[in-house]
Amino acid sequence: MTTLKNDRFLRALLKQPVDVTPVWMMRQAGRYLPEYRASRAKAGDFMSLCMNPELACEVTLQPLERYPLDAAILFSDILTVPDAMGLGLYFETGEGPRFKKVVSSAADIDALPIPDPEKDLGYVMDAVRTIRRELNGRVPLIGFSGSPWTLATYMVEGGSSKDFRKSKAMLYSDPAAMHALLDKLAQSVTAYLNGQIRAGAQAVQIFDSWGGSLSAAAYQEFSLAYMQKIVDGLIREHDGRRVPVILFTKGGGLWLESMADAGAEALGLDWTCDIGSARARVGDKVALQGNMDPSVLYAKPEAIRAEVGRILASFGHGNGHVFNLGHGITPEVDPAHAGAFIEAVHELSAQYHR
Repeated sequence: MTTLKNDRFLRALLKQPVDVTPVWMMRQAGRYLPEYRASRAKAGDFMSLCMNPELACEVTLQPLERYPLDAAILFSDILTVPDAMGLGLYFETGEGPRFKKVVSSAADIDALPIPDPEKDLGYVMDAVRTIRRELNGRVPLIGFSGSPWTLATYMVEGGSSKDFRKSKAMLYSDPAAMHALLDKLAQSVTAYLNGQIRAGAQAVQIFDSWGGSLSAAAYQEFSLAYMQKIVDGLIREHDGRRVPVILFTKGGGLWLESMADAGAEALGLDWTCDIGSARARVGDKVALQGNMDPSVLYAKPEAIRAEVGRILASFGHGNGHVFNLGHGITPEVDPAHAGAFIEAVHELSAQYHR
């Protein structure tokens, strides 16, 4: 077992005392960094970068070379799972992800395999092992997957969607087919995350990017129920440590109480939710992660610092807060502003941990 030099991220997720509030950023390895753009150019395209363990490791570590972040997150994509199910993932310039095959019937769903993490997604497992080796205990490594509902939307729509027309049509007109797809995805994601944990991920996050597009009833039945199924099936102790799980539903602020009952250690919050109110609602049941609006990073450093201070004050004293953005950092952000954000979190949070 490698000794962690900085474990405040894991401690915060377990609501244990820390010296300052830990911070990381969703999409912290990404297009806002010139060194990332250079690595992607070297790889040739996005999927080639994801599928090369050495380059995936390189870009995972790049933000840690710039900033005193408290965690690294595996560089990959949520759509590696549907790709491994045979749908043929590719990226159209300016249009985002696309699949060569689309899931549109019960027969299509029946034909989908459940990928083996080491055989079908071995490049991800190799990346996790490489990153853990290169981190050498510097900070913990976060693994991740998309939620079943979020993955299902891409598979049924054939790519990104603004209105999820086909996915919601299937959900309402053929709920049995949608449940069959979500169940298969829950099994796949559970195996995938357990593979990442065995390979060395020390915490995992489930990204439910599109759960907030659902009605309250549909969210409970078609998104949260399957995330709970995954949480129930995950390895929770590995390498002598608890492996915390973070659930993040973008637009999920209405359902925090139900999410807190799902068995994860922490909930991610987007920026539409006040973190102090969220803490009052969930009590000591879970830690909270978030939740600054990523667009604040376009502002001047003093404005960024003020917003960090406001969010810290809203959460208040005590344990169980991991600072993050309410969604991924955007490509046009000045890297110096990201640095000001991280510095402000560490400097301003110490007073809340005395």
